[in-house]
Amino acid sequence: MEFSTGNIKLWSMIGASGTFGLAAHELAEIYPNFAVITADLCFFSGLNRLKLDFPEKLYNVGISEQNMIGVAAGMANEGMCVWATTYASFASTRVLDQIKVNMGYMKLPVHLLGLASGLSIGVLGATHISIEDIAIMRAIPNMTVIVPADCTELMKAVLTLSKMDTPTYIRASGTIRTPIVYKSDYEFKAGKGLVLNDGDDAVIYATGSMVSFALKAAAELKKTHNIAVKVVNMHTIKPFDAELVLANKDYKLILSVEEHSKIGGLGSAVAEVLASQSQHGKLIIMGTGDYYAKAGGYEYMLAQHNLTVSGIVENVLNNI
Repeated sequence: MEFSTGNIKLWSMIGASGTFGLAAHELAEIYPNFAVITADLCFFSGLNRLKLDFPEKLYNVGISEQNMIGVAAGMANEGMCVWATTYASFASTRVLDQIKVNMGYMKLPVHLLGLASGLSIGVLGATHISIEDIAIMRAIPNMTVIVPADCTELMKAVLTLSKMDTPTYIRASGTIRTPIVYKSDYEFKAGKGLVLNDGDDAVIYATGSMVSFALKAAAELKKTHNIAVKVVNMHTIKPFDAELVLANKDYKLILSVEEHSKIGGLGSAVAEVLASQSQHGKLIIMGTGDYYAKAGGYEYMLAQHNLTVSGIVENVLNNI
């Protein structure tokens, strides 16, 4: 897969599901033992082209997410490279027992993709929003948890994790026309955060869709207030890059921001690392509140939780 300017723009336009579909098609050509399992979301998961060209490598189990994980586990146990995909809200809660047993306990290398995570389909209400999945998945032993910043990183993660012999969960957030964070090829390593912007006044740890927001907030803070903010993309929530967090522990202000509950996600992971230190800077955790907000469009849902560029700027100014 070529990480060219044209491809990066294409992936951004078609969003996470379309990008995964292209990655799956690439993997089907590479791995003879490759398979994708979907719970009746073939079109939404961008798998139509895979269905046409490699029908023997796509399995639709219908609206049967628990069976999806069971089938994927059986295939993985037979040595296949298996991806399973559905809405993140169903992938993390409806299927939790099967994930815990087949993926966590049995260590079977099923690669699970949770689509439309966070608030992106908030118009469908609390049943479809997924603000708990990071907390759930990172608590399961042996699980790798990745939250890509954009579709380029999603492509990197899918291609990289397919080579790993461990159970993995990718949390895909955002909608079509996903903001581009990475405009060219770069080195992606699971478990290693990436510094995207340097600064000495504060540090922001961001994950998923909030990485682009953090970069925009850092630019605004520098331009209007001459505040220099370091922005770190924490694309891997587990295994967590504690070394990078400890390297920045002396910043007077540390901010985490995620399109996920403030409880149990990125902010909690940062807090757990800092709690091991006798001294560290002030930590502000930004995420969704401990409630289910009113249903609505994506931007409306984000605004209800103050997950906006202006919200990040305001938190820095009020706490620096």
